[in-house]
Amino acid sequence: MNAGAGCSTNMRPFLTIAALILVATGCSSAADQATVTISADGSTTSPAPSAGTATTVPAVPTTAPPGGSYAGTIPAPEFPGGLEWINTDTPIRLADLTGKIVLLDFWTYGCINCIHVIPDLKRLEQEYSSELVVIGVHSAKFSNEAETENIRQVVMRYEVDHPVVNDKDFTVWQSWGAQAWPTIALVDPAGNAVGIHAGEGVYDVVQPIIESLLVEFQDEIDRSPVQLTPDRAGTANTVLSYPGKVTNGDGLLFVSDTGHHRVIAADPETGEIVGVYGNGQPGFEDGPALESQFDTPQGLAFDEATRTLYVADTNNHAIRTVALDTGMVGTLTGSGQLGWPPAAALFDDARLNSPWGLTLRDGDLWIAMAGSHQIWVADLDGGVVMPKIGSGLEGVTNGPLTTAELAQPSGLTFDNSGRLYFADSESSSIRWADALAANGETGTLAGSDLNLFDFGDSDGISTTARLQHPLGIVWDESSGDLIIADTYNSKLKRIDPQTGETTTYLGGEQGWADGADPQFYEPGGLAVEGDLLYVADTNNQVIRVIDLNTNIVDTLVLYGIEDFAPPADGSQYPGIVVDLSPKDVAPGPGSLHLDIGLPDGYKINEDAPSSVEFLVTGDVADVAGTASLTGAVLPVAVPIEFTSGSGTIIADVTLLYCRDDSEGLCIIEQVRFNQPVTVTADGISDLSLPHQVHLPDIGEGG
Repeated sequence: MNAGAGCSTNMRPFLTIAALILVATGCSSAADQATVTISADGSTTSPAPSAGTATTVPAVPTTAPPGGSYAGTIPAPEFPGGLEWINTDTPIRLADLTGKIVLLDFWTYGCINCIHVIPDLKRLEQEYSSELVVIGVHSAKFSNEAETENIRQVVMRYEVDHPVVNDKDFTVWQSWGAQAWPTIALVDPAGNAVGIHAGEGVYDVVQPIIESLLVEFQDEIDRSPVQLTPDRAGTANTVLSYPGKVTNGDGLLFVSDTGHHRVIAADPETGEIVGVYGNGQPGFEDGPALESQFDTPQGLAFDEATRTLYVADTNNHAIRTVALDTGMVGTLTGSGQLGWPPAAALFDDARLNSPWGLTLRDGDLWIAMAGSHQIWVADLDGGVVMPKIGSGLEGVTNGPLTTAELAQPSGLTFDNSGRLYFADSESSSIRWADALAANGETGTLAGSDLNLFDFGDSDGISTTARLQHPLGIVWDESSGDLIIADTYNSKLKRIDPQTGETTTYLGGEQGWADGADPQFYEPGGLAVEGDLLYVADTNNQVIRVIDLNTNIVDTLVLYGIEDFAPPADGSQYPGIVVDLSPKDVAPGPGSLHLDIGLPDGYKINEDAPSSVEFLVTGDVADVAGTASLTGAVLPVAVPIEFTSGSGTIIADVTLLYCRDDSEGLCIIEQVRFNQPVTVTADGISDLSLPHQVHLPDIGEGG
């Protein structure tokens, strides 16, 4: 154990407010240290910068405080005014929550330790839905994480329904004396601070205290519902939901449809979806493709020899398999439970920790184990998985493979020589490892090697370059370069491994634009196939395609998802369905008017591929199969020839629209019109397909 590194989290009991006010020096700022502390049970924290006067607390006994009461004696610090909130129409005041038990979750969204806390919070919210109010306090590590719109995207991505406040200036953080991510604080029903706890494993710490407080305050508990407005509308009508990673194989493009908890296989040329694995609901279930379940899948790797797709099933802490010949989903290794301590094991006995990235090399599957800050290797023939690189401490220290300190590795790639490169996201660097050598070491290729807080956005040579939380990396054999997804800078960059020179390749301000001057929004995954680079453009919820010869960017529009299992709500079409009343139409030429209204101040994107696709049943009309709407001004008239009989005209419209004054906020809307018609002599020639687009509740930030 690195004794001075971060906050020790070997403190499973809760820390009472009496201890909270004791000033000590157990937590140090980023300038003093750069590693994470891990306790014997695997509970971890990430170090945080100092924010005013720091306080810390020692561990207390596992039994209740003297007198058996967890009730606080000091009023909990109130939220200051002027902060921006998510999932609530009005700012929250602790004074208005008297009678409730309140849990504050101090987090930052790129931190894997914070992500590990989310299931515990959801479990507590479900079990104490009437008595407990959870409030997220987002105190950002990275500058990109301080933007409210970016926080909102992550809140939707992880289906966080409780209120979240943007504490970008660490005001709330400082008032509680928080020292590390994640930290939780508890407030009793009288509005007094019970105490704080740093680290994972929140449920086991908090649940007994809640039970005790419910007994102690049984006559004062307020069980009336708290009205919240979760931000979910922004992902309701998209084929993909926050896609994390991509890979190619067998002539197909595989996509981790992370927010929909499934994997999609598509034709990379046409965008036609030809396979879906996972029923769209989070879970851990093997079996036929559309009966299986994943939970927030990320990394992908395809084995051409066995036609097997390997999936890093991140929230299930497992590596899953998809047999392409049969569509059956299985589990290679991982129990479904977060594992600690990291140890070699047979596949059936292994416990993993948030696997995030995958790559294959010579019959071995290499795993970026983000949760334990290591890189593991699975011997596919021997049936053993083991840590290979990293001590388990989070940091930037290079050296021998087993003692080096990594920081949430999230993407992996090998070059032709067998050197492994990885996107070390929390250190904002690209690092290398002589992973195949008997006495291999690690090094830093690009980005700072000083500490976990030295990040930015600048080109340069080796450690003079600055990145911000890169998640994706791929070897471009044709150029000999590495291409990286510099995720929080919303850019793609190239690195020459020979010189260490980092140069910006594509992207600038976050947004959505195709063409020669493209925009991305927190891209997370990359794959190269021939002359094409595929990008999982996570927050735009699409796949981008780059011609490596021309550097022109396009958006791959995926279609055909309705041919697979419907989502849980029973609607087969992923977008909005508009069923129109039957109309009589006259034989001969006519027109279909797409009378679609956009929100004020918005336009159809001039670069991204908006389109309408027609299908006619009953042979009542002839109309072009697909028409482009890119850059169109609505309404649009499409010519049609009515013939005879009765049938239905189906128009599937995909609109990519954005603000008039900025490409920084682009949204996708999918609408299916069902227009029944009968051809008669006295019918009409022009049909209107009306629809008003309403903005999803995604705010105006970013």
